[in-house]
Amino acid sequence: MKGGGPFRATIVDCDLVPFSIEEQELAGVAELAIWQCRTEEQVIEAAREADALLVQYAPITERVIASLLRCRVVARYGVGIDMIDLAAARRHGITVCNVPHYCGEEVSDHACALMLALARKLEPLHRAVQQGRWDVRVGRPMHRLTGQVLGLLGFGSVARLVARKMRGFGMTIIACDPFVSRDLIAKEAVTAVSQEELFARSDILSIHAALASATLHLLGAKELRSLKQGAILVNTSRGGLIDENALLTLVSDGWLGGVGLDVLESEPPDPDHPLLRLENVIVTPHAAYYSETSVEELKRQTARAAARVLKGQAPGEGDSFAIVKGNLVGQGRRGA
Repeated sequence: MKGGGPFRATIVDCDLVPFSIEEQELAGVAELAIWQCRTEEQVIEAAREADALLVQYAPITERVIASLLRCRVVARYGVGIDMIDLAAARRHGITVCNVPHYCGEEVSDHACALMLALARKLEPLHRAVQQGRWDVRVGRPMHRLTGQVLGLLGFGSVARLVARKMRGFGMTIIACDPFVSRDLIAKEAVTAVSQEELFARSDILSIHAALASATLHLLGAKELRSLKQGAILVNTSRGGLIDENALLTLVSDGWLGGVGLDVLESEPPDPDHPLLRLENVIVTPHAAYYSETSVEELKRQTARAAARVLKGQAPGEGDSFAIVKGNLVGQGRRGA
């Protein structure tokens, strides 16, 4: 245990060491315990007596939540909350927080970088030079970006940054997001279209959707085949949005011109994953969020949100926010 306070906060898993920032934010509020859990059983062992959980990837399932004796808040290191059973948290009066805005610049930069690397065939050209082949024909076919169509599946804050950055390359930008008004999309000089039109028109398609049961395998065989032949596909959101078996088929048979993935359905992938062997696929290790600045903000805001809830306050406007509003201090779960 580190720090001190009337409560107990448990980091159930996090690969962003060290934890001095969390200790600062929780000082005087909660003692801090640090674990690196991977399974339900490990989380249950680590967290049973905790008042607050800080989690990165470990599963916070209904079974885990049912085992918690006095938990008031689960704070996620990151934007997505698909590893947390929100319905169970709501039933048990537990507030769930995330950090929605800490890495927008980094993720949008990463998405743009993948698009440009694939469009300009940087990977095969570089590999050819390493092998002693000085030949531009290695990159054929290659097309001018100006005048091409960039499609954005989802139009949240990251997609809007991508649109602003890629507009400088002279691209026409279209977007599909049923939860964002056409007027708001138009304010960004982007044209709102249906999903069918998005897939049919995009020379480059960048995915910026949330993963939920309704969006699992949002891009299956039918949707991928509806993309233009030779289109580039980039995903910096969640791996489960794409059916990887269908994707493998579409890349292998030459339908897609290139694929950039920062996320996969299972992470880390098996070293023999067939997508890793394809020359026109770039895979990065869920790194789009990363910079020294974004990591510091993430750690501080996650711990701060947990501390605020333990003190009976809202998680914090502009920091983290509550996805599920449970009972705060003084109305604790199970009377604790």
